[in-house]
Amino acid sequence: MAGERRLFSPLRINRAVFKNRIMMTPLYLGYANPDGTVSSLLLDHYREMAASGAAAIVVEHTGVDPSGLGSPYMLRIDDARFIPGLSNLARAIQAEGALAFLQLNHTGRYAYTPERLAPSPVKTGDVVPQKMTQKDIEQVVRAFAAGAGRAREAGFDGVEIHGGTGYLIVQFLSPRTNHRTDQYGGTLQNRMRFPLEVVDAVLKEAGQDYPVGYRFLADEWLPDGLHPEETAVYARELENRRVAYLSVMAGTYDAFVLPEYQQREKEEAYMAHFASEIKKAVSGTPVVTAGRIQSPETAERILQEGAADLIGLARVLLADPLWPQKAQGIVPGPIVACEPACSLCMRRTMKGKPAFCSQWDKERREAFLKRVGESA
Repeated sequence: MAGERRLFSPLRINRAVFKNRIMMTPLYLGYANPDGTVSSLLLDHYREMAASGAAAIVVEHTGVDPSGLGSPYMLRIDDARFIPGLSNLARAIQAEGALAFLQLNHTGRYAYTPERLAPSPVKTGDVVPQKMTQKDIEQVVRAFAAGAGRAREAGFDGVEIHGGTGYLIVQFLSPRTNHRTDQYGGTLQNRMRFPLEVVDAVLKEAGQDYPVGYRFLADEWLPDGLHPEETAVYARELENRRVAYLSVMAGTYDAFVLPEYQQREKEEAYMAHFASEIKKAVSGTPVVTAGRIQSPETAERILQEGAADLIGLARVLLADPLWPQKAQGIVPGPIVACEPACSLCMRRTMKGKPAFCSQWDKERREAFLKRVGESA
């Protein structure tokens, strides 16, 4: 697209130089090997995403501790044995001209094992998780830090702490899921304690000028959950610690099933106003917004209005890996839109199957299903 003023302008964050304002935000597709290592399918996927023209690729949530794995097909970084495969992944992304970031996560009460850890024993499905002890808390903090160290050793350009979607960090922050009466529960100051301990440990391990981003939940989208009046305070705490960026989102697994959320999720840029609120709460930390930003025109408007500094694409990029090149006018033709009423990719991962996009052409869909051992 000729005449773009912001979308294809560079941005420097710490030592990382973004060639444009497009970031692939994390999208779990279930492509890893059953032991949490990098598969050829996952390598090929991220190689294609990096070749899209996006400035940075944030690799999907990667488990920092065995107790926090959300799926048998979740990438892992809880041991040195995972470094060689992750190093191959980082190099594959960088070889296509994109920055490679790795998202670190512990799923807490959403772990797929019956023995789940959480701040409080809040029932999740049919499972009541174990309340974390002080020893558990200290172990998970160390695990996040160790994960950051291994990511850096593997050659990633930066890491992102997963503080969204209702996973462990959010479970501590939210009064819905944190019923503790010790120093980790009650007031917002106490509920922020564990998340900030994680951030401090990761920053210390990562070292000066190594970018540590943060996937930031602005609003839980539930009446008794987190809302911007509290999360804005938390955002300023993160800014004080000089996190590299805040990648703003809204909603958790408990909200995703609500009719109101499902209706709003179909709208273009449905989370951009949350990013705008958080951007107003901080004084200089770069803010990423995501949420079905289908068109380059919408992306440019968001940047021009100052609602965000970077545009996050996830399912939109899966639907059309040429989105950035088409937006810039390098590749002709219309952008293939992510279908708002579809959710095939999410439905497949919820069933433990590797995801593909309904908008792919027939030949590509059939080739994918054959590769993963399914009939078309």
